[in-house]
Amino acid sequence: MACLRTHFGLESKDGIVTTERGQTRLQKFPIGIDPKQIAEYLAADLSPAEQEKISSLLQNFEGAKFAIGVDRLDYTKGIDKRVEAFNQLLTTEPHSISLLQIAPSSRAEVEEYQKYKDDVENAINHVNNEHGTDEWRPIHYKNDSFSQAALARLYRAAHVGGVTPLRDGMNLVAKEYVAAQNPKDLSVLVLSKFAGAAEDFNEDEALLVDPNHPEEIAAAISKAANMPLEERVRRWRSMMGKLESYTIHDWSADYVRELDKSRVTVPADQFHHLGLGWTNEAQMPLYQNYAEALTAYNEIDPADATLKEAAYLDVKSAFEALAAPLKHTQDRLWDLTAPSLAR
Repeated sequence: MACLRTHFGLESKDGIVTTERGQTRLQKFPIGIDPKQIAEYLAADLSPAEQEKISSLLQNFEGAKFAIGVDRLDYTKGIDKRVEAFNQLLTTEPHSISLLQIAPSSRAEVEEYQKYKDDVENAINHVNNEHGTDEWRPIHYKNDSFSQAALARLYRAAHVGGVTPLRDGMNLVAKEYVAAQNPKDLSVLVLSKFAGAAEDFNEDEALLVDPNHPEEIAAAISKAANMPLEERVRRWRSMMGKLESYTIHDWSADYVRELDKSRVTVPADQFHHLGLGWTNEAQMPLYQNYAEALTAYNEIDPADATLKEAAYLDVKSAFEALAAPLKHTQDRLWDLTAPSLAR
């Protein structure tokens, strides 16, 4: 809606944007996950190579607490802020907790992403040099991908889940982390209030933080790592109940159901121009004008060439009036997207 207002000057009311072409309904659909699928991942056998990879990782944290972060290596994910939070936390609480940061590369060919990767890795090295010892490393960093089954095991083993993007549409890692927990040994989710998942998980469930402030993240991680079991159970049960009551299957059904409400069928014999078939007769005066002109044209005896030609000019004029707003929008969209496409 902000994009429509900024770039097209269009306002919305109650989720409806009205233009001379008709009305467009805007609605958000917070996506769910399949908790049963997560359970299946936990029960599935890993390949020998991946089992060795996971076992080797977890050996680093035997007898110690650790948090986990799983993000694409993208500046929107706030990984650098999370690393700084650990720097602050370990300054006040030395050797209290480690971080396993999994961050597969994203858009590695883009210079700004390469720079962000360097910045994150330099920050991690700084924390490890500042707070680590020969026997203990505060941050374990993996710049590669893991299967969903492997991640589920790591989620379950961790004591804190750190999902702290600067901005995110949803972030399903937050939901997958909750679904992967062991009901007998629960951990805590630290969640950015600017992730879409924060609309599903409130402050009585996850520990919500402003990801722009590392000190908030640090305080939340410390609280999570030391939270009594009773509170962990209460928070997890509430979140898990939500995940089970609205799964990805419910989400897809809702989406298709709402999409079906917007279906408009334009008779093929009345609309001959491919690309405008989405128009809504009930909401489009311009389409009605075109349809009336076309009907009048079809009703004229082909033998009356003069009248037929005049009616055709009316059809052409009505169509051009109908097509102009669409072409304007297409041109505007092209103007907006062409620079990024060129890059």
